[in-house]
Amino acid sequence: MPQVLTRTTVGIVGAGPAGLMLSHLLARAGIDSLVVDHRTRAGIEATNRAGILEADSVRLLTGTGVSDRVRRDGQPHAGIELRFGGESHRVDFQRLVGESVCLYPQTDVFADLADARERDGGRVHFGVSGTRVVDLASTRPGILFTDADGVVWEVRCDILVGADGAHGVCRSAVPETARRHFFRTYPFAWFGVLVEAPRSAAELVYTYSERGFALISQRTESVQRMYFQCDPDEDAAAWSDDRIWAELQARVRGADGFGLREGPVTDRSVLRFRSFVCEPMRYGAMLLAGDAAHTVPPTGAKGLNLALADARVLAEVVETALAKRDFAVLDEYGPRALRRVWRAQHFSYWMTTMLHRLPGSTDFDVRRQLGELAAVVGSSAGSAYLAEGYTGWPEPRRR
Repeated sequence: MPQVLTRTTVGIVGAGPAGLMLSHLLARAGIDSLVVDHRTRAGIEATNRAGILEADSVRLLTGTGVSDRVRRDGQPHAGIELRFGGESHRVDFQRLVGESVCLYPQTDVFADLADARERDGGRVHFGVSGTRVVDLASTRPGILFTDADGVVWEVRCDILVGADGAHGVCRSAVPETARRHFFRTYPFAWFGVLVEAPRSAAELVYTYSERGFALISQRTESVQRMYFQCDPDEDAAAWSDDRIWAELQARVRGADGFGLREGPVTDRSVLRFRSFVCEPMRYGAMLLAGDAAHTVPPTGAKGLNLALADARVLAEVVETALAKRDFAVLDEYGPRALRRVWRAQHFSYWMTTMLHRLPGSTDFDVRRQLGELAAVVGSSAGSAYLAEGYTGWPEPRRR
């Protein structure tokens, strides 16, 4: 028997950006929610996660009162460099579409949202265990869990939201006959490193080379984040600092003399990824959001932004459904969110296949990719398409 039996209007599993942003937006509308996550807050904050925020994501954080820290500490980027053939070509977002993005780690987005929920008295339980979701097809779905103090809880709600990531309990709780998965697995991964070194470039550098893809990103004035394409089964521990720097330098080297400023490697890991969408995004009284419903390759910088966009759309739909006392309105959420999800899937897939060397690629494949890159940077229309996708599209609105 539970030691605590309580209820809320919206129960949320997952205290990442999607779950916390949803809880925040619901609170602003006067709607009660309760959030649980098996991770501790300290554990989440200790995880290094990069983050490129679209213009609308920045406006969502600042305009809804989460925090204005992104304006102070975030690094505005008005473009990116596409590097191939040993030369860099800048795609100027501001000139092409009048928008910029902001380099702001996902860890900081999480901290801002967690602080905002604490500031506003939100009910968020970190470090829980044994989480289960039950009675999803009923009018009283529930979340069962044991909190960090060992107290057993049963939370009953009107609406349940699964925002617990790709490996959470919510999506797997939907019967296989009631969901369909669309996915693409890639035959490569990213070798990611965190280094203590000055910046090598003012903006992100996306590189196509004969040795494979490389991304030169930033974190702070003295700490940088960099990636290079590798085999999914690569052993990160087998790479010395010297070997890592030699590989990165070889991939960005060109006749223009561009090179990387080096320093100690403080973190190294291999990041596998795939394209994935689960449809529909609703089952009974439960709706899926963020990585629980979809994941994208990191090349297009869309994952965090999709999570925040899901929360924005879902909060609006939930508010309307409760105001009308008509839960059929919840059916609007999935189709609205998926319009943007599939655009982001296409953009991320396009960026990934354009910039990575595919195993077994022929000379024709290589020349075709180089021709595609030249077409993008050599055309205002091509560059504008990339700029529009990278900075983000307007949020889907109710029809």
